[in-house]
Amino acid sequence: MDSEDEIGIDSGNSSDDEDYDFMQVDEIQRQSGNAQDPVEYPFEVLTTEEIVKHMLDCIAEVNNVVEIPATTTRILLNHFRWDKEKLMERYYDGDQEALFKAAHVINPYVKPKRESKTFRCSMMEDCDICFLKYQYTNMTGLQCGHRFCKSCWVEYLTTKIMEEGLCKSIACAAHGCDILVDDVTVMSLLTEPRVKTKYQQLITNSFVECNRLLRWCPSADCSYAVKVQYVDARPVTCKCGHVFCFECGEQWHDPVQCRLLRKWIKKCDDDSETSNWIAANTKECPKCNVTIEKDGGCNHMVCKNQHCKHDFCWVCLGSWEPHGSSWYNCNRYDEDEARAARDAQEKLRSSLARYLHYYNRYMNHMQSLKFEHKLYSSVKLKMEEMQQHNMSWIEVQFLKKAVDILCQCRQTLMCTYVFAYYLKKNNQSMIFEDNQKDLESATEKLSEYLERDITSENLADIKQKVQDKYRYCEKRRKVLLDHVHEGYDKDWWEYVE
Repeated sequence: MDSEDEIGIDSGNSSDDEDYDFMQVDEIQRQSGNAQDPVEYPFEVLTTEEIVKHMLDCIAEVNNVVEIPATTTRILLNHFRWDKEKLMERYYDGDQEALFKAAHVINPYVKPKRESKTFRCSMMEDCDICFLKYQYTNMTGLQCGHRFCKSCWVEYLTTKIMEEGLCKSIACAAHGCDILVDDVTVMSLLTEPRVKTKYQQLITNSFVECNRLLRWCPSADCSYAVKVQYVDARPVTCKCGHVFCFECGEQWHDPVQCRLLRKWIKKCDDDSETSNWIAANTKECPKCNVTIEKDGGCNHMVCKNQHCKHDFCWVCLGSWEPHGSSWYNCNRYDEDEARAARDAQEKLRSSLARYLHYYNRYMNHMQSLKFEHKLYSSVKLKMEEMQQHNMSWIEVQFLKKAVDILCQCRQTLMCTYVFAYYLKKNNQSMIFEDNQKDLESATEKLSEYLERDITSENLADIKQKVQDKYRYCEKRRKVLLDHVHEGYDKDWWEYVE
C-alpha cells in the first residue's frame, strides 16, 4: 500500500453522478424536514475513490511524523479506529515495543538478519503447510520469520479473503502467530484480479466502519459514504437521496432520540409482545403445562396433548371430575388469590393494549408514507396535465412542494408515536399530544386533497386549498418539533422504559 495504485478500489457499484429523476427531490428535502443547516453540521459525501484518497491522506499525515512503512501505519491506525491523535499519543508515550505488540506488528525499527544472496539461491527449505521442499526464492514470509511456499500463501490468503471476508485481521499462516499480514505482502502474492479487488473493497469497507467520522449510506445499492467533523444525531443527505441520522444510521427520526428508537426497533422485532398476548389470552394445562387458548363458552377443558388429555376447569384450573359435587368449592371466591390473578392478567392486557395503540399508529403512518412516495408519479402526470391548461412549469410546482411536505409530516408523525410510547404523562406531554393531533389531522386533509382528480374546472380551487393546507402542515410540524426540542433543552421529558 505504498502507492495509491496498490489500494485502488472497485466498489462493484457505479458511483458516478447521475441526473436525478423527479422523485429524487431537489436537494432531497422531503425527508430531512427540520434538518439543520450544513453550516451548523458540516458533512460531505464521498465516492469510493475519495474514500481511498482520504485513507491514504490519513496514512501519509501520520507517516510524516512517525516515519514507518505505510502498511504498518495502516495497521496501527486501524488498531486505534483511525484516531490519529490517539495513535500519536500512544506512539510517543515511551513504550513503542508494547504498542507494536498490541497492534500485532513487528517493530519496524528492528531490522531482520539477512543471509547472503549466494546462500539464499542455493538453500532449500521445507514448507510446513504442504510439507514439500522449495528453493529459498520460492518461499516467502513476514518479519516474524515464518516462511511458507508462495502457492500455500496464495491459497491461505484467498480463503481468508473470499470465504471468511477478512482483511484487517489476517494473521500469519503459522499456528499460534498473531502477526498481521501487511497490504504489500497480500497484494504481491495474490494473482487473481477478483481476489485483489475483493481485498481492496474489504480494506475500504473496514476503513469506513472503523472510522467514527465516516458512515456508509444505508440505502440499498448505494456506494457513497458520509464524512463529518464530529459525531452527532443530525440528519445527513447522501447523493443518492437518502436522508439518515449520522449517529445511528437509521432513517432520520426527529423528534425521537437514537437510543429510544433502537429500543423500539428491538421491541418490534422481538417476540416479547407475542408472549404478552399469550399470557393475557391463554392458560397452561395444570398437568403438562401446554399452553391452551379458550375458543368456546364451555369451561370444561380437555388438554389437546395426546400424551395428557387432562380434564380440568378453565376457571379454577382444578380437575373437572369433582365439579358438581356438593363438597367442591369451585364457586367459592378466594379474595387474595383472585386479586393476584386478576392484577397479573390486567397488567399484561394493559401493557399489550398500550403497546398496540402506539404500534398500530406507527405502522399506519409508515404504510401511508410508502403510498405517499408513490404520489410523486401521479403528481408528475398531474403537473404535465396542468401545463396543457396554460399553466407554466413554475406555476405547477406547488404540487411537488405539497408532496414533499406530506412525506415530511408522515415521517415525523411516525416517529412521534415512538417518542410518545416511552413518554411519561405530564403537562408538557399533553401539549405534545395536542400538537401531534393537530399535525395528524392536517396531514390527513392534505393527503386527501392530493388524491383528488384535478380538472381544468376545479384547478384554481384545488390549488388554493393544497397551498393553504401544506403551509399549515409545515407550520404545525415546526411547532411540534420546536416544542419537543425545547423540552430536551429544559428537561421536561421523563420516560417509561
